Amino acid sequence: MSWTLWGLAILAGLGGLALGGGYLWLRGSLPETQGSVRAAGLNAPAEILRDADGIVTIRAESEHDAALALGFAHAQDRLWQMDFTRRSAAGRIAEVVGARALSFDRFMRTLGLYRVAEANLAGLPDETRAVLDAYTAGVNAFLDSRDGPLPLEFQILRYEPEAWRPADSLVWGRLMALQLSGNWRDEILRTRLAKRLTAEQISFLWPAYPKDAPTTLKDLAKAARGIPLERFADILPWDLAPKDASNAWVLDGTRTRSGAPILANDPHLALSAPGFWYLARIETPERTLSGATAPGLPFMIMGQNGHVAWGFTSTHSDTQDLFIERAVGGDPARYQTPDGPRAFTTRRETINVRDQAPDIWTVRETRHGPVISDAIAKDLDDGKKSGTVLALAWPALRADDRTGVAFHGMNRARHAGEFVTALQNFHSPQQNIVYADTRGRIGFAAPGRVPVREGGDGRQPVPGWSGEYDWSGVIPFQDLPLAKDPANGSFISANNKIAPDGYRYLLTADWPAPYRAQRIESLLNGDARTGWTIERTMKAQLDVASPAARALLPLLLSTPTASERGAEALAILRAWDGRMTRDAAAPLILYAWAGTLTRRLMADELGPAFDKFSNPKFAILTSILRHAPVWCDDVASEPVEDCPGQAAAALETALTELDRRFNRPLKQLRWGEAHVARFAHPILDQVPLAGAFFGYGLETPGGTSTVNRGSTAYGAGPDRRFENIHGAGYRAIYDLGDPANSRFMIATGQSGNPLSPWYGNLARRWRDGQYLKLVGPKTGTERRLRLTPP
Repeated sequence: MSWTLWGLAILAGLGGLALGGGYLWLRGSLPETQGSVRAAGLNAPAEILRDADGIVTIRAESEHDAALALGFAHAQDRLWQMDFTRRSAAGRIAEVVGARALSFDRFMRTLGLYRVAEANLAGLPDETRAVLDAYTAGVNAFLDSRDGPLPLEFQILRYEPEAWRPADSLVWGRLMALQLSGNWRDEILRTRLAKRLTAEQISFLWPAYPKDAPTTLKDLAKAARGIPLERFADILPWDLAPKDASNAWVLDGTRTRSGAPILANDPHLALSAPGFWYLARIETPERTLSGATAPGLPFMIMGQNGHVAWGFTSTHSDTQDLFIERAVGGDPARYQTPDGPRAFTTRRETINVRDQAPDIWTVRETRHGPVISDAIAKDLDDGKKSGTVLALAWPALRADDRTGVAFHGMNRARHAGEFVTALQNFHSPQQNIVYADTRGRIGFAAPGRVPVREGGDGRQPVPGWSGEYDWSGVIPFQDLPLAKDPANGSFISANNKIAPDGYRYLLTADWPAPYRAQRIESLLNGDARTGWTIERTMKAQLDVASPAARALLPLLLSTPTASERGAEALAILRAWDGRMTRDAAAPLILYAWAGTLTRRLMADELGPAFDKFSNPKFAILTSILRHAPVWCDDVASEPVEDCPGQAAAALETALTELDRRFNRPLKQLRWGEAHVARFAHPILDQVPLAGAFFGYGLETPGGTSTVNRGSTAYGAGPDRRFENIHGAGYRAIYDLGDPANSRFMIATGQSGNPLSPWYGNLARRWRDGQYLKLVGPKTGTERRLRLTPP
């Protein structure tokens, strides 16, 4: 027995040594942040300085050398993220993870985003191409100079990154356009619902925009039979699926204490580790840029350049249409057009798949765009093709997209006029952009290519053979929503409607609920309209009052209840001020109740499509309780149910679920305990123990409709319900009177390497509403890496 114990002890010790040795070896993947490195392509010495938080300041003698140094820094800190992003956009994930990524890769190859990026690259002017080439040289200089192991993700997936190419940078923009353009999914969902619901019921699920809400500038189901629409529902992973939320506003000097404009911006994307954004300060003799960069791109995406500051929100415009194309006599090689039969444009695609034979297939395109239904029904060669297919029309797939040129011009703009001129090249995705300059000018613009339709409103797939729904062009830039220096001294953009009812073009038939815009408007235009400061703007950006909860709650408080716990829950809700704070019980009770009520009211009508509505939408519930009680009846049961009875039953179900999960008195419940932001790594989270070891989570305030947004998960299982999955990964407040006084924060950390001290070091400060200044490290405290020409 003693010898056995000694043997086990020795084995355990050896295992510990192996783990320790492996850990020390992997720490060699952390980049050198001090010393000197020769970098091919550099024209003069440049410096990469890092402060105690790992935030980079780049000092270079030219725009070219600054781009090269930024590429080097991005590769040091986010190499695997950059590589996996370009692989995702190119449809090359199966090469490293195997067949489970095949459906995703087929879809991305069908879209052809990487081919589009290569075509965009060929059309760039020389000066923008030179910046991309310099950035590419910087990434490759790091790859050539590193001498340690690759980061952990490469070790787990057992592959090495290829050299960087300029098109790898441009394809980031195509991938972001996909994330911010989601109408094609709504078109498919409406068509699925048409099998069960009337047109009036479907319209109800996309509520009309309220007349008094903020305005920034005041039968096909049968035709689509045979197309497996339900398989499109989850073709994109959560991180890449379209989402719609961000906040931005700008105040001119008449509204601020300093007399200079203040601009606030917080774009919302999926919360994950590493995050989307990378803070940087870039100093050259021509300008100083500071703000959010995107690993893989040489430009400042959101930020300031010493003259102009700018921020983004998603327009939520409809720039995508699905066309139902009809094959000629069942011939998979030809389809019908208004001018007669036409041959599909085709190309062969080969997807290399780890541990199995390559997947070789044919992509078809029509005059409208790629046939995306082929990506999920890949049986062309078997001759079993349906008589109809779906083709996607989308301006982001155009070869002449010049959005990269727009970013280059925005970074260089010396005043508002030059900035707006640069926006003429901003082609996709359409975005709302607020801007201000140091001369005191403020403005709003919504650049992008938006189709002008011959017919229809873009809500459902339309016949492609008739020509009556074709596009006649795009809205001219000068006719897009553009404005500057308003009389009230402010612009607000929070995914709300941006053009008045009389606007001559169709931007979209559906606008998101205006809750966040309403709250921002009340904060900016309340009793204290003037005297705004950076600190006061920070407080507004972190506001957690929920207009959606305040609208829904009065309709629920009269719910009859015969139980003691139901009465206690109603008492807690009556005493609540509508603020989604971490320590409050009421938000958790309300969200749980809204979820069970949504299921009772809608699951019977929606059937299999209910999963797309299970996350409670307060605007729909409010509309049902106010105007459409017919939804309260369960169509599958004999008696006719009413809304009060359904609300009472839903409350009891919600309280039972909360008791099962938390097992404590109602008044001791805490919203933050359920509303946890988990910064999961897309690869490490799939590896046993690694996800728990390297992942991290924080209790967070806010909700889906608060300014400090934290969109909730509902379908992740009862023990992870209401987690915070989508929010402000970047916050910035720009002071145009003193750019050095501007404030910034990202949700995670600068590094994408889980072994780095800068991997998640900013998360708690982000949650707690703290900000940083990007003024460069204090002399003597920085880590300084000097890049020199060879």
